[in-house]
Amino acid sequence: MIRILGAVPQKVSIAVSGGVDSMAVLDFLRRTREVTVLHFNHGTGAHADKATRLVKEYADKHNLQSKFGWNTDLMPEGVSSEAWWRKKRYDWFETTTNLPIITAHHLGDVVENWIFTSLNGNPFLIPRKRDQYIRPFLSTDKDDLIKWCTRKGVPFVEDVTNVDTRYRRNYIRHVMMPHVEQINPGIKKTIKKKILALQ
Repeated sequence: MIRILGAVPQKVSIAVSGGVDSMAVLDFLRRTREVTVLHFNHGTGAHADKATRLVKEYADKHNLQSKFGWNTDLMPEGVSSEAWWRKKRYDWFETTTNLPIITAHHLGDVVENWIFTSLNGNPFLIPRKRDQYIRPFLSTDKDDLIKWCTRKGVPFVEDVTNVDTRYRRNYIRHVMMPHVEQINPGIKKTIKKKILALQ
């Protein structure tokens, strides 16, 4: 079941990549809120363009306000591609809207981030709210977002880089998490309790 943490304003922007998480969140919230779609094309080729087309088609179909940005800068050598793309995306979001920005971070993201930060000696839970950003779905499991898209016929695109374990987040998700869940099958429930306790 998709759950909302805290209050979500009636008028919001939603960061939508075209992936299953953000498309589920968009479809869920558009039914009860006035939403503006924010989509940033990272300029990474065919997949990015396919995602942009899908998000635009969905927004047009449901008569949603939408704003699209494109990266035109070359990535400097020697920088983390994840960090660089994230900065470009968030910089664009913040100069594009004054509305609260909803992101599709979910329980899996919280657990994976907690594991990574714990390994670096500073366990950290992704906060529900930071500045302009609201993350109302931190207690929702990714499987519930996938089920929503399946039941409602919501289209989405799979990012091929999501299985590339050279990226830190993918290594944690695909390589480390199965071992973590063997050691502690209740890790998600434990982290979820911590999230709820902070609300």
